[in-house]
Amino acid sequence: MGKRIISQRRGRGTTTYKSPGFRFRGEVKHRAYDEIEKTSVINGRVSELIHCPGHFAPLAKVVYDNKETVLMCAPLGMRVNQAVSSGAKANPGIGNTIPLKDIPLGSDVFNIESFVGDGGKFIRSSGCSAKVISKTDEFILVKFPSKKEKKFNPNCRATIGIIGGAGRKEKPFVKAGKRYYAMKARNKLYPRTSAVKMNVVDHPFGSGRGKHIGQSKVPKRNAPPGRNVGLIRARRTGRRK
Repeated sequence: MGKRIISQRRGRGTTTYKSPGFRFRGEVKHRAYDEIEKTSVINGRVSELIHCPGHFAPLAKVVYDNKETVLMCAPLGMRVNQAVSSGAKANPGIGNTIPLKDIPLGSDVFNIESFVGDGGKFIRSSGCSAKVISKTDEFILVKFPSKKEKKFNPNCRATIGIIGGAGRKEKPFVKAGKRYYAMKARNKLYPRTSAVKMNVVDHPFGSGRGKHIGQSKVPKRNAPPGRNVGLIRARRTGRRK
């Protein structure tokens, strides 16, 4: 009798697959979208720079004039006691959060809102930034690091700058032990065993001669949990024409 495959074990929701949120320092997001954000500006100061195991990017704790505290991704060059501002009337300086319609063309931005007031959803990993490349009355066109271009509501907010921690991937892990502890901090399963190297009783892709699956990677629509592995909800199948 085989054991449960990873997708089945993950579905149980045991501690092996739960996010260790109690270790994380908080949620990264912009200020609440209030009247100040819409028509005015509020100033704040960086009280400390934080390392959070739940984020690859360094974080900055900002305390605004109204005593409100916000966590943000720290841009390159940010320091403790640096002044930052947020709102429609804020100047386009490094670390300031303003609507996309007021950001100059060619500026680097990060933590872009998907819709107005959601706190930021796009470009939040270390060393990343997007560029504002075009503006119209209906939308702002932003170019992502992947070269993809996406349209945003002109009132969606973003923070100006490039997220710090760009050299994170340049230093190799060298040892499996260091990789193990890095993955453990986020409760990621490590090491992972390739499905084609398993026995046939342990995974649908297991067994077979050589490292090949021997069947389609796309499961059937009515496949049970033990078979529902591979390219789940594939956008398309078959040969490209």
